[in-house]
Amino acid sequence: MTQRITFIGLGVMGYPMAGHLARQGYQVTVWNRTARVAERWAAEYSGAASASVAEAVAQADIVMTCVGADPDLEHLYLDNSGILAHTPQGAVLIDHTTASASMAERLYDAAASTGHSFIDAPVSGGQQGAENGQLTIMCGGDESAYSRVLPVLECYAKAVNLMGAAGAGQRTKMVNQIAIAGLVQGLSEAIHFAEQAGLDVARVIEVISKGAAQSWQMDNRSATMAAGEFEHGFAVDWMRKDLGICLEEARRNGSTLPVTALVDQFYGDVQQMGGRRWDTSSLIQRLRKGR
Repeated sequence: MTQRITFIGLGVMGYPMAGHLARQGYQVTVWNRTARVAERWAAEYSGAASASVAEAVAQADIVMTCVGADPDLEHLYLDNSGILAHTPQGAVLIDHTTASASMAERLYDAAASTGHSFIDAPVSGGQQGAENGQLTIMCGGDESAYSRVLPVLECYAKAVNLMGAAGAGQRTKMVNQIAIAGLVQGLSEAIHFAEQAGLDVARVIEVISKGAAQSWQMDNRSATMAAGEFEHGFAVDWMRKDLGICLEEARRNGSTLPVTALVDQFYGDVQQMGGRRWDTSSLIQRLRKGR
């Protein structure tokens, strides 16, 4: 029997992710805060758009969310008109939002108390990865629920892994964002230095990308960084939200993250420069402006 899936949150990530599910033959119902987006998705993918969360989840076997932050999740899941109150018992709830581990643990406990399973499943790969079905998904939760929904997650992923109990997916995503922050700053400084030294940046990147300096960021962002193009990925506003989560978790577990804290401040400079919606590689602009 085809599993009935509800997907909530049709932003630049959720819209194509839900589309992959529909293309794979799943019966998909969507809800989005802006109703016309849900209606456009339903027309494009021959799915169903619901007028409310309660209506969207009323017959779901699996509910998937991809929204903004902790407060959105609290409202969606815990309100009387929300997911836990109206989803049939036995359903698996999967959250793709990058959120705090404490929120993931809270939703796991709340789901268990109402006869549901919950998996925190943040993703990496950005809009391009979502559109191409090439995301990396980091999960936290129970093995039984994870095994049940793995084929569904594989519809838009190149890698899916269960990292541990509830919250482990979110903590793994924090590790990912910590690593990216330092890499992007290092690449920004390297390209800026090459520019100031009068070198051919494209030739420099071609050479050093064959050695130990190579990274995904270098392969996929160096050319657009050199060209001053910053519309190719995850927005600065969202990165600051994520780094704030990382730094708060670090305070809890006693980690020391000096580079992450510094890069978070640098992204604050980019915001002040008007780059709130630029992608994360825009760190180079603050160097070009002499900051």
